[in-house]
Amino acid sequence: MIRRNRVVEAWKQRARQLKTETYALYLAYRDPRVPWYARLFAVCVVGYAFSPIDLIPDPIPVLGYLDDLVLIPLGVALALKMIPPAMMAECREKAQAVMSQGKPTNWVAAAVIVAIWIGLAALGVILVARLVLNVGVLH
Repeated sequence: MIRRNRVVEAWKQRARQLKTETYALYLAYRDPRVPWYARLFAVCVVGYAFSPIDLIPDPIPVLGYLDDLVLIPLGVALALKMIPPAMMAECREKAQAVMSQGKPTNWVAAAVIVAIWIGLAALGVILVARLVLNVGVLH
């Protein structure tokens, strides 16, 4: 039982660290000193990490948490390699200061992410509708 508690506590610590790193990436992508390609990749990683919609829905057994356990940490790791270490250290300090005061919220960023997902869903519906209509015309 004690070993299980240690494992759970270690996972919680890693999750907190990943949240802080993700928020540090958010701060980094807003910094104009960060190269444009790193900013673009970081905004994609942060957007996906904070998005309410997952690539693989969480209710799907085992696979549902695959993106949370693999894709997000992998994206964070790749983004960190693109950002100069000195800038990332600065962003980590700011992120830790904000995270220690509580969970940061950015309603504008959340609205943009939701709008992007709605736009992608609408585009998907339009493409499927066109495909269905074109198939129906051919037959």
